[in-house]
Amino acid sequence: MRLARTAIMILTAAGLTLAAPGLRAQLKPTEAKDAKDVDMKGSGNGRVVEEIVARVNNEIITYSEYQKSESELHEEVKQDCQGCAQDRLNQMYEDRQKNLLRDQIDQSLLEQRAKDLGISVENDVIKRLDQVRQQNNFPTMEALQAAVEGQGMSWEDYKGNFRNQLLTQEVIRREVGSRVDIGHDDVKKYYDEHKQEFVRPEQVVLADIFLSTEGKTPEQVAVIQKKANDLLARLKKGDDFSELAKRNSEGPTAKDGGELGAFERGQLSKQLEDTVFALNKNQLTDVIQTKTGFEVLKVLEHFEAGLQPVEKVEPEIENRIYAERMAPILRNYLGELREESYVVVKPGYVDTAAVATNVGIKEVVPTPDAPDKKLSRKAKKASASQ
Repeated sequence: MRLARTAIMILTAAGLTLAAPGLRAQLKPTEAKDAKDVDMKGSGNGRVVEEIVARVNNEIITYSEYQKSESELHEEVKQDCQGCAQDRLNQMYEDRQKNLLRDQIDQSLLEQRAKDLGISVENDVIKRLDQVRQQNNFPTMEALQAAVEGQGMSWEDYKGNFRNQLLTQEVIRREVGSRVDIGHDDVKKYYDEHKQEFVRPEQVVLADIFLSTEGKTPEQVAVIQKKANDLLARLKKGDDFSELAKRNSEGPTAKDGGELGAFERGQLSKQLEDTVFALNKNQLTDVIQTKTGFEVLKVLEHFEAGLQPVEKVEPEIENRIYAERMAPILRNYLGELREESYVVVKPGYVDTAAVATNVGIKEVVPTPDAPDKKLSRKAKKASASQ
């Protein structure tokens, strides 16, 4: 799963790539047994059940989760550098792998902060799942669940991935995004210093709502066409294009509000090019029938050839400045969370953002915990540092 575009921009700028949540036991530090558990036969002999790589307050990060993140990182590198030589892929992997545990700890801290703030994203989780269902042409949520489980993933884990991503985004928006202030003078200064980057050929930035007709009967196609016309009517009355795209579009960009990106002349079919390049910003096409369905396009921006005026590129510049300023602010914020938290890492693993107040996990002989034994955070730290 990927994060929403805004969150990706923020996290990438800060050098933070959040790991997939995976299965993480909700154990208190006094309840966990570090890397060992008592022998299930009651002999008292410790046996390795699951290695604990790090402990973050009441949560643990296990070796199996760490391995899973390493595997996902290999795939991510391949996707980001398709066609690259193996040496280049290996170097990219090594550069990112050194921060792998840091990123897992950061994610855990953000998720826990969301709980502290009482943030709920359950309605958004349902919306996201429904978007996935529509994009993959599943008739019901049960069918999507069956497909997920057919790939070997727990349905609860699948939903949990969405939930944790959305919680993380909301924490960053509330607690970090508000610290970034960008004024028009900042935009003008950036524009004057980077004018060459805003000299462009004529372009249109498009978004679409696409309804598939593949494998449909003539009667079903007629129903789909009516739905497309109804959506167009709603758009003309003022309904938000991005929201309608997220809820109704069956195209691959539905989760991004239907945004397709920028196109120059010659990159689209002649018929479509003549249509969209004749439109101004925020104008809509009629319902267009294609070989595979019906679609409605919106022109999000229309750039004339040459140096773009500052007002045309102001949102783009704001995003660039926001990403630049967000990076150090987000890392400082994560540092604050670490200083307020109980974070310990097992020797042999590296947390590249560790703070001095946090210590390493020490191997101990497993003993049963007293039922009412509860340690304060200061006591836990003192015990771990002995």
